Amino acid sequence: MPDHASGRIDLARLQEVLDGPWAEVRDAHRKHLDARFLPVYGETGDQARERITRLLSELPVELGIASAFPTEYGGRSDVGGSIVATEMLAQVDLSLMVKAGVQWGLFGGAVAALGTRRHHDAYLRDIVSGRIFGCFAMTETGHGSDVQQLRTTCTYDPRTQTFDLHTPHEAARKDYIGNAARDGRMAVVFAQLIANGRRHGVHAWLVPIRDAQGKPLPGVTIGDAGAKAGLLGVDNGRLSFDHVQVPRDMLLDRYGQVAEDGTYSSPIENDSRRFFTMLGTLVRGRVSVGGAASAATRSALTIAVRYGDIRRQFGTPDAEREVLLNDYLAHQRKLLPALATTYALHFAQAELVAALDEVQGGDGPVDEHRQRELESRAAGLKAAQTWHATRTIQMCREACGGAGYLSENRLPSLKADTDVFTTFEGDNTVLLQLVAKGLLTGHRDEFGSLDGWGRASFVAEQVREMVLERTAARSLIERLVSAVPGRDEEVAVTDRGWQLKAFEDRERHLLDGAVRRLRNGAATKKDRPFDIFNDVQDHVLAVAAAHVDRVALEAFVAGIEDTADPAVRALLSRVCDLYALSVIEADKGWFLEHGRLTPVRSKAVTGVVNGLLKELRPHMRTLVDGFAIPDTWLHAAILREEPRRQESMAAHDAAGDPQAVPA
Repeated sequence: MPDHASGRIDLARLQEVLDGPWAEVRDAHRKHLDARFLPVYGETGDQARERITRLLSELPVELGIASAFPTEYGGRSDVGGSIVATEMLAQVDLSLMVKAGVQWGLFGGAVAALGTRRHHDAYLRDIVSGRIFGCFAMTETGHGSDVQQLRTTCTYDPRTQTFDLHTPHEAARKDYIGNAARDGRMAVVFAQLIANGRRHGVHAWLVPIRDAQGKPLPGVTIGDAGAKAGLLGVDNGRLSFDHVQVPRDMLLDRYGQVAEDGTYSSPIENDSRRFFTMLGTLVRGRVSVGGAASAATRSALTIAVRYGDIRRQFGTPDAEREVLLNDYLAHQRKLLPALATTYALHFAQAELVAALDEVQGGDGPVDEHRQRELESRAAGLKAAQTWHATRTIQMCREACGGAGYLSENRLPSLKADTDVFTTFEGDNTVLLQLVAKGLLTGHRDEFGSLDGWGRASFVAEQVREMVLERTAARSLIERLVSAVPGRDEEVAVTDRGWQLKAFEDRERHLLDGAVRRLRNGAATKKDRPFDIFNDVQDHVLAVAAAHVDRVALEAFVAGIEDTADPAVRALLSRVCDLYALSVIEADKGWFLEHGRLTPVRSKAVTGVVNGLLKELRPHMRTLVDGFAIPDTWLHAAILREEPRRQESMAAHDAAGDPQAVPA
């Protein structure tokens, strides 16, 4: 095991591994984003909105926030770079990240992905440059996750060759829409397309909502969503439309066209398949939210770990000085497993971004199977990353005691700003159901709305065996798993193959159980199709969670395999051990109930975890320093006091004062 105290870990090598292929994007942010871009503690909502809007226009072009757009419109045709740029911006100010994400990810991304050449030529340059601010108007008050059932209508009139955009009732109001309350001049509005008396499902239109003076246009009602717990700089609002006329050519018609006479046509005949193809092109938003949540988690852990290396509490009979927080096993139990999970999710995110860049970054047709796999992976990881952020940031707040509750130490704003991440860009529970449905049905063309779980069309013969979608290190994973002996007792719990096999076996077993229960339900509850799924909903969510755990572990293993520096590789290997065994320890009940662990081996897992905590204790600071977050960005007063506290303690120790402990 590398010894940080002896300097055997080269921090630059660790940073190289974590920065990955878009290191230059990360470095550009570290270089160009100074204290001007940091949150202002205690400001009002109006002040925050004013500041964030101003800063959005001041973002240096070197950052590449809008780099996903084609070069001819001011981008760089770099999809992966735009995701990494969003992640880096999240470490500076989450309101600024969300505001930028709405403008260039959701609004601009929808125009680019769903529009055609005429829309691109007319609008993309102004969207990329920030001359047109826009909104992404999908969610409705009464319909959030179930987008396919949106109630807003857009009805074509061949006499005027315009669409009639209408909000039929209050529940159909567009709600929580970023950029709507203050800055948006246009909106991509999702509504049910009706032509020649027939519905053709949800489509998107580019709709002006304000005039040049910022006043709502006729028929458009704009309201403020009201006070929020966090993200004060984002002007979330509400939009309603009272028979607003929208020109025919403002339909974003890449996947569905309406002729002058109202004839509808599409390259994708099936309504559900067309709808999910359209949504699939917008997957970047979901990937960005997961990455931003992980970025905020890294900031919180860095603050908590560094504070734990200077804050002392309680003494021992044989020592004059009190004990550092990070030296307590209970404190290590809080921070180190969370840090190990953060590393695992970081590698999983890096693999996902690389896959996204490969699938969507080219000019050719998108591989449909890979696109569906990408959507499922993005859904599962977004849920895991945002839930992990919520748990970990709260834990870091507690780990810093009263100091963690002060606004000046960043943790309260990180907690408030990321809390909504578990529900926007897809509610996490719904997203896990999406992942599970993909695993259970063996095909993803007929997802339908989540209500489709309960339709009679979901029958037993649609349930197929699981085919593992492996991560990048497929051959390595298979080799490690196949090398595990038949008897677990013969293998150390730190054996990587055993860990991988345990994760894979849990996922397979859970899936097989869910399949059996669904088949039984299909046989006994034919007249109650909703109950067929609802009765096993907890089981299928467990399948999805186990799937994401396996994906993260395999990505971590792949990341270690690609690490050239021996000392860094050894350190990462032990962190990976901690991640794998922490997951197993947390789910001991399942492993014991299903005979995957004996009681003796279960106790051994806990013993090894505690041993790993002691082994990794000297490297806690190294592991967070590897994230390379500039001190300025951490924006925490307790860290600015770090050198002074250490000097004060050293001076008192030299004077022989055993009571010299920082407050």
